[in-house]
Amino acid sequence: MPDPILLRHLDGPVARLTLNDPDRANVLSKAMMAALSQALADLADDPTVRVIVLGAAGKVFCAGHDLGELQAANDSGAALFARCSALMQQVVAFPKPVIAKVKGAAVAAGCQLVASCDLAYSVETARFAVSGINLGLFCSTPGVALARAVGRKDALEMLLTGRFVGAAEAAAMGLINRAVPAADLDSLVEEIAQSIAAKAPDAIALGKSTFQRQSELPLAEAYAVASAAMAENLGFESAGAGIANFLKR
Repeated sequence: MPDPILLRHLDGPVARLTLNDPDRANVLSKAMMAALSQALADLADDPTVRVIVLGAAGKVFCAGHDLGELQAANDSGAALFARCSALMQQVVAFPKPVIAKVKGAAVAAGCQLVASCDLAYSVETARFAVSGINLGLFCSTPGVALARAVGRKDALEMLLTGRFVGAAEAAAMGLINRAVPAADLDSLVEEIAQSIAAKAPDAIALGKSTFQRQSELPLAEAYAVASAAMAENLGFESAGAGIANFLKR
């Protein structure tokens, strides 16, 4: 029996998902997108899971869409792009933080996946690109996530030139949080994941949702949404207990 295209491993409060099609550079094929979408749906309501760590087997994190599937599509790829867009929105809307752990290249829709995750950490040798333009196919859908993760001019330079950026540059522009030596990546991601898992899950879920909503709004509307969320959060049992314990110090 072949190995599953997506590996799942539950480790206490941390769910580890691993793209597992290394012979094809972990492309976002129909099968891969379906497996990842189903895993997220299964884990969304699991109260034992508080953080997702998304990694990949092999030397490439994700090379983007399956070009063979795109070429064979009888609808000019519309259904595949719609499916991928829905998956990226599922990552953004997922009620628990999703951390990308990148050990190789993340290209096109693979870079889009990294940009869609809440946090991202990589090895120092990782590379990132939205290089569809090099094939005559501008990465418009990856550009949605990229433009929300980095500055407009950085995003457009990557999209227009198709060039690869190294991990240090990716961190500087905000595509990833940090690039570290390969020997340190696992321990860094574990430290971040466990730190988040130790926090109140109801506050984390509300906070992530609120952050996504307010970041797309004008300033006054953003403060209105955030203020309402904080008032709601203040009524949580976890917040009440935390504040009471602090005041006893």
